[in-house]
Amino acid sequence: MTFPFSVLMRFSFRFAHRTHKHCLRLLQWQVQREINYGVVALWETPTLYWKSSTRPSRTTSACGKLILKGVKHMSKLYRKQVWSRKTKWNRFLQDLTRFLMNGPKASSRSNQETRIFTQHNERRLKEFIGDPAGKLHTGRSRNDQVATDMRLWLRDAINTLKELALQLISTMVERAAVEIEILCPGYTEGPAMQRAQPIRWSHWILSHAVALSRDAERLEDIRKHVNVMPLGSGAIAGNPFDIDRELLRQELNFDSISINSMDATGQRDFVAEFLFWASMCLTHLSKMAEDLILYSTKEFSFITLTDAYSTGSSLMPQKKNADSLELIRSKAGRVFGRCAGFLMTLKGLPSTYNKDLQEDKEAMFDTYDTVHAVLQVATGVISTLMVNQPAMERALSPDMLATDLAYHLVRKGMPFREAHSCAGKAVYIAESKNIHLSQITVEDLQTVSPLFDKDVSSVWDYNRSVEQYSAPGGTARSSVTAQIEHFRTWLQAQKQKP
Repeated sequence: MTFPFSVLMRFSFRFAHRTHKHCLRLLQWQVQREINYGVVALWETPTLYWKSSTRPSRTTSACGKLILKGVKHMSKLYRKQVWSRKTKWNRFLQDLTRFLMNGPKASSRSNQETRIFTQHNERRLKEFIGDPAGKLHTGRSRNDQVATDMRLWLRDAINTLKELALQLISTMVERAAVEIEILCPGYTEGPAMQRAQPIRWSHWILSHAVALSRDAERLEDIRKHVNVMPLGSGAIAGNPFDIDRELLRQELNFDSISINSMDATGQRDFVAEFLFWASMCLTHLSKMAEDLILYSTKEFSFITLTDAYSTGSSLMPQKKNADSLELIRSKAGRVFGRCAGFLMTLKGLPSTYNKDLQEDKEAMFDTYDTVHAVLQVATGVISTLMVNQPAMERALSPDMLATDLAYHLVRKGMPFREAHSCAGKAVYIAESKNIHLSQITVEDLQTVSPLFDKDVSSVWDYNRSVEQYSAPGGTARSSVTAQIEHFRTWLQAQKQKP
C-alpha cells in the first residue's frame, strides 16, 4: 500500500498547530499505561488529539485485562499494610471495575483545576470510589511515572518504525531482483557528480538497503536500552514500601529494572539515542532522495516519479517536481535540529530530574511522526517509480572504462601503479584528438605500452566490465544476486524476532 506524499506535505504545516498538544499525548499514554502498574484511572484526551493511527496505542477494550496488572501492584501494597483493611479491599476492586467500565469520560470540572495529570486521574477516580482514591499515589512520584510512560511509549514506537524500515528494505530488495539486468553509470564526487564506472542499477538500490538495514539493527540496540523499567524509583531516593519491582517488570514486559533511583528518574539517554538514530536514518534517506532527484531531471532522465509522488509547477507546465523526495531530504534537517537541541538541553542539567526534561516529549513525538511519515513515503516512491533503461544505457560512455584499461594491463603482468599511468596517457591521447577512449587505435595504444594488442577491444564491453566485479559485494550479476538472497534471509529472520 502506497503512502501519498501529500500527507508528508501536510505534515510540514501541521506542527505549528500541534506543538502545544504533545503533553496531551503523554497524558493519554500515562492514563492507558498506568492501568498496568496501579494508577488505575481511565481518562482519555478528546479524539482530536489522537486521530492518527501512526502512534502506538492501546484500545479501551483492553482495560479489563490491564486492570488485573494494576490490581497486583495494589495488592502488594495491601499485603505490606500500606492499604489498611478498613479500606474494604474487595469493595474497592468492585468500584474500580465500575469506574473502568464507565468508559473514557472527561471530568465535569475544568481541566485547569488540576494541571498535573496524575492528580487529575486521582481526582477523576475519587468521583467514583471516594477517599480510597487518595491512596493511589502511595510510594510514587511523577518522576518515575513519566520516565516509565516514555519508555513504554517509545518501546512501541520503535517496533512500529522498525516494521516500516523493514517494509522499505523489502521493497528495495524485490525491485533490485526484478531490474538486475539494467546497467547505469556509477557516480562519485562533485556537486553534480562525475561518471565513474558502470554498475548495475540493482547495485545502487541495494547500497541504500544496506544502510537502512544498519538502521534497523541499530534500532534493536536502542530498544534494549529503552526497555529498562524505572518504576519504583520514586522521585530520587527510591520507594520506602519494599514494592515488588520484579513483579512490575514482568507485568510491563521490561527486560530489566533500573539499579539506581537517581539515574533512573533523571536520565534521558534513551531519548537522545532515539533522536540520533532518527538523524542517522534520515541522513541515509536524504542521500537516496538526493540521488533520485538528480536522476529524475531531464539532464539524467533515468527515472520518472508517478503523479502520486510528484507535482506540476503552478507557472511552468512542462515541469514535474519531485516534491516527495525534496520533502524527504528536508525532513533530515528537521530531525537533526531536534537531536542537537535536546543534547544542548541535557548538557546544562545537574543530576536527577529537572523540569527542563519536559523538552524531551516534543522532540520525541515530533521525531517519531517525521520518521514514520518519511519511511512510508520512501516506500511509496521506490515501489512506484519508473526506470528509463535506454536513458541509463545511453549515459554509459567509454571514458568510464579507463580503469578497465588499466586492469587489462595488470592481467598481463604490469604493476597496477604503472598500468594506471599508462591508462592516464591513453586518456590524454583521446582528449587531445577529441575522440572517445574506445576510438584510439591499437597503434596509438602501443606507443603507451607494448602490452596493448588487438584483444584490447574486449575492454569496451560494458557488460563484461560489470561482470569482472564478482567478488562478494561487487556489481557482477552473481554478486548482486548473492546480496539479494542475503537480504531475503535477513528479512525473514527479522520478521521472526519477537
